[in-house]
Amino acid sequence: MGKRSDISWFEQPQEHNYPAAEAYLNLLFEDKVAADLVRRLKKAGVSKFKAKDIFRASGLSLLGVSNHHVERDRVKILQREKLSPLLLVRDTERSKLVIADGYHRLCSVYQFDEDAWIPCKIV
Repeated sequence: MGKRSDISWFEQPQEHNYPAAEAYLNLLFEDKVAADLVRRLKKAGVSKFKAKDIFRASGLSLLGVSNHHVERDRVKILQREKLSPLLLVRDTERSKLVIADGYHRLCSVYQFDEDAWIPCKIV
């Protein structure tokens, strides 16, 4: 894993990230709850968290570059293209962090620098 902290980010998530987040959240929550979470995410400010801390809080496994989406985002990083901030939801009932959108981006960034600060919207 190489160190590379100069990963470029958009200031705000791209608009298409919100419907993707809602589609995923609909698998975990009732439709109304998912829609409310996305509405709150749109209004939330951007925070920054380290890649390794996001992984720890989510309990998810790291996907490798054999994953098409991870590889696509890895290429974007190498070409210095901007990535979209992650969309995160605190599931306090289960004490888990839900990565509503951006799991593949997180995996790509982690492979470059586990200590990288990642911009996120979190509710």
